[in-house]
Amino acid sequence: MNPEVTVWFDSSCPLCQREIALMRRLDRRGAILFVDVCDPSTGCPLDRAEILSRFHAEEKGRLLSGAPAFAAMWRAIPLLRPLGVVAGWAPLTPVFEAAYRGFLRVRPRLQRLFR
Repeated sequence: MNPEVTVWFDSSCPLCQREIALMRRLDRRGAILFVDVCDPSTGCPLDRAEILSRFHAEEKGRLLSGAPAFAAMWRAIPLLRPLGVVAGWAPLTPVFEAAYRGFLRVRPRLQRLFR
């Protein structure tokens, strides 16, 4: 089966490690291709620093960043699909993006906590 979504992640980040481990367990259909940007043998569609600065995913040939990338990943997992559909609904996308930007501000503290 070809993956529906490609997700780039930072395996050196303890927070990302836990999140991706959970998503892999939930992705029983193998609908998501997880690409470790810390592995030099893998390709990245953007500069490594840019890929690491925000969450990125590709769905149907479109590169997504931030909340839309999370929504794409969630839509690929049946259990999380309703959340992904809601997050991808145009009137609510700005709300999810604002929440994601808020998360980015506290992410460094969370990373230190999980180290």
